[in-house]
Amino acid sequence: MSQPLLYDYFRSSACYRVRIALNLKSVAYQAVPTSLLAGDQKSDSYRAINPQGFVPALVVDGVVLTQSLAIIDWLDHQYAEPRLIPAEPLERARALALTMMIAADIHPINNLRILKYLGNDLGLREVTRDNWYRHWIVEGFNALEAMVDREDVAAPFLAGDAPGIADVFLVPQMYNARRFEVDLTPYPRLVAADAAARALPPFAAAAPDMVKPEGL
Repeated sequence: MSQPLLYDYFRSSACYRVRIALNLKSVAYQAVPTSLLAGDQKSDSYRAINPQGFVPALVVDGVVLTQSLAIIDWLDHQYAEPRLIPAEPLERARALALTMMIAADIHPINNLRILKYLGNDLGLREVTRDNWYRHWIVEGFNALEAMVDREDVAAPFLAGDAPGIADVFLVPQMYNARRFEVDLTPYPRLVAADAAARALPPFAAAAPDMVKPEGL
């Protein structure tokens, strides 16, 4: 298998997740910077790779994989260790539920294309857009914190003693929350899991500031 190509934007949450997973699996890859701000994702050349015009896209031996959860699921099957999505059915369901609270309920309504639509098409002021962003993070984190607290897992990560798929998705969302100055005081379990994960080299190396292209 040749070295995968990752079409990547340094600040994209979805790309950040895939970078973490690749690092955890010790899979070397070649990053292809794809600027969302410059509109690279809308170019004909990129849409030929991913017709949806989203990042990330992971190209493996000519096969294009899209959607961060699908990419990570493939990585879990291709590279067994460390396992990110549990095999045991109940553990898998719990992990994916926590993951989808971020991937389906928080992130999609807060990503760049939504913010651009709110500002450019609906004419909302920046302060209003930022309030929108914070509102949905707070609503999602309230539920996520309660869910984690209810499970009462006495471990540093959402997944237990080692990071799993929910931690891979949490860390980028916490990064976004800090960027938009969300008060994280009400979320001690999420803050602790995020800190434990970011202390690990695979997470640290995937951080936006570590992969940000020169000149940006």
